[in-house]
Amino acid sequence: MMRFKKIAALLLFSFVSIFAHAGEGTMADTMRSNGRIYVVVAVVVTILIGLILYVFRLDRKISKLEKDK
Repeated sequence: MMRFKKIAALLLFSFVSIFAHAGEGTMADTMRSNGRIYVVVAVVVTILIGLILYVFRLDRKISKLEKDK
């Protein structure tokens, strides 16, 4: 469980850093003016939430299997 928290924190800080630097380009300005940047952010967040939930469920299942042995 502690390992999961460390990985989640690392991912969170990495993506915050990426999004902080993402606003420094012309492509980001174009997408922001068209309103498409919100679609991109929504898709990225959805994928990340899905991956985090998958890893969390997988960790719980593996822990349960280890406990049963």
